[in-house]
Amino acid sequence: MKKHLTFLVSLLCIALTFTSCSIQSVDDYYSSSGSSGNGSYATVSIDCKTILDNYDMLDESIKNEKYVPNDGVILEETKYPIDENDTAFSILQKATKDKRIHLEFQGAEQNALGSVYVKGINHIYEFSCGELSGWYYSVNGEFGNTSSANYKLSDGDVVRWQYTCNLGADLGAPNFSEN
Repeated sequence: MKKHLTFLVSLLCIALTFTSCSIQSVDDYYSSSGSSGNGSYATVSIDCKTILDNYDMLDESIKNEKYVPNDGVILEETKYPIDENDTAFSILQKATKDKRIHLEFQGAEQNALGSVYVKGINHIYEFSCGELSGWYYSVNGEFGNTSSANYKLSDGDVVRWQYTCNLGADLGAPNFSEN
């Protein structure tokens, strides 16, 4: 009798564990971009249009429309809910997770500057298209002069992630090394 009671209690514990767990499908996981209870939104886009004019410099392994779309647009402007803690980097994370776009970055704890560094998006990395190439971000047309993880977003902000082949000069970005 005692064995049966122990078995039933164990079975009940297992059942309670499973009912209290939240199991997500792969699609639910990727589409869960967070929600904002305050109704605030920001828009994000990702493009590598500068590569189209510098295709001869592009790493051979990514000379493919899968990585560099014919129009250079990796993610069209897409609206996401934000909260008071969202940054130019966190909205990039939401978008790439939601749209299943490859993102690789170095965390603030992993470098001497203590800032997040975006290494690659859609398998396009720093130096993939020349020694002056990499990813830049802007918010409302202004290029950030701080880590994207430190740039707090506000309702209505428009965040653009763009690939540069010439240290931002081909994007109209200021040369921050002169400051």
